[in-house]
Amino acid sequence: MSERPAYIHHVNFPTTDPERTIEWYAKVFGMKNIRPKSNTKVVLMTRGNFDLHFTPVEAMDRMAPYHFAVEVEDWHGFLAHLRELGIRHTRPITRPENNSMFCYIHDPDHTMIELVYHHRRQFPPPMEHDPAEKPQEVKA
Repeated sequence: MSERPAYIHHVNFPTTDPERTIEWYAKVFGMKNIRPKSNTKVVLMTRGNFDLHFTPVEAMDRMAPYHFAVEVEDWHGFLAHLRELGIRHTRPITRPENNSMFCYIHDPDHTMIELVYHHRRQFPPPMEHDPAEKPQEVKA
């Protein structure tokens, strides 16, 4: 048994307009809306390798400096995608310690999203084992 978590399953953010949120995250990140069988009002979005949930609220508090980060595979391609969609981003910054790059965008509810790029990172990241598989016991 491991006491270490395998990965973050999802994070949950507020939204003032669930339909607008579904459309924006589908358009920007290629996420799909999963319609739950229960009567929950929570918006469930997935990309397969990460999930985001959004809880409907009447009014939105300012989210900054709270944010989440998304690693992109193609830095210039993703910034071109944002330009095509008319989504503004902050000035890209290079971290000198590892030559990674980052900038920020905001969703329609002003949730801050950090875009990150590591040019030497393998996609998808390698895993030691499939976390869904039960580890086999070692026989002595």
